[in-house]
Amino acid sequence: MYDLSRPNRPATGPRTLDRHTTGTPTVEAVAARPRLSAPMALLALALPALLVACSADPPPAPPPISAGPVAVDAARDELAALAAAAQDRHLTAHYRFSRGGESDRTIVVTSANDGSWRVDVPGGALGGASDISLAANTEGLFQCALPSAARPEPPGCVRLGDPDDAIPRRLDPRVQHPFTDWLEVLTDRRAPLSVSPAQPLPDAPGACYSVETTSASLNAPLDVGIYCYDRDGTPTAVRTEYGTLTLAGTPAPAPSTVQLAGPIVEGEPLGTAAPPSPDSPDSPNSPDSPDSPDSRSPQTQ
Repeated sequence: MYDLSRPNRPATGPRTLDRHTTGTPTVEAVAARPRLSAPMALLALALPALLVACSADPPPAPPPISAGPVAVDAARDELAALAAAAQDRHLTAHYRFSRGGESDRTIVVTSANDGSWRVDVPGGALGGASDISLAANTEGLFQCALPSAARPEPPGCVRLGDPDDAIPRRLDPRVQHPFTDWLEVLTDRRAPLSVSPAQPLPDAPGACYSVETTSASLNAPLDVGIYCYDRDGTPTAVRTEYGTLTLAGTPAPAPSTVQLAGPIVEGEPLGTAAPPSPDSPDSPNSPDSPDSPDSRSPQTQ
């Protein structure tokens, strides 16, 4: 057993050095070095990057987003939706047609429930001297001549082609387009059109849109101008270079189908151009016309 009463004596073996050598530091020396806390270590790592960021110029701010194209796209969508509603809007309505230098006329538009249509156009042929009616049904596209002072004959309808055919330019009074084929153009997002909101036209309820063509083609899909529609798709006004159509009164219910203004007859349709005057060289009664009796030689009389 050990005698605990004796004092401790130093060991007699070799003594260890209590100073560090110039070689690799001991574990005790490494452990004795001061250590950085976690926040201080992160700050030390981030400080060089912060110094570089502060010394460089800040990146330019992104340009503000323009609301112009967004508003234009929204107007195009709104007009397309209203034109689609107009295609499904079946009615009988009267429109006042105004054009500079002429008296106002009343255009009657009928869009039947079966998809047939009819537009009566006073002064729509012979330079405004003859009344006509345009109609399309399952049997075809027709122009009907109505009795007038310049043409007192009974009404008769001449077939112009199939229901979806285009009316030849020389026969086209143009006032029927906003209610027929131009609706298809307004609903077609591929059509070369630019649409923007417009101020309402006088006496035209609903929303109005300015429509421009973006194509350089001579055959534009429709006439540029202002197109106005009520919320249910009723066309309330159209203003183009040709004239202005304005809804007059409340539309009436549509019939099941349209009726032609007269029987189908053989003959030539009436053109929009005024007939030649009696004194014109193109008139058969003119002395200068080859068909005039006064212009024939004695041998041919």
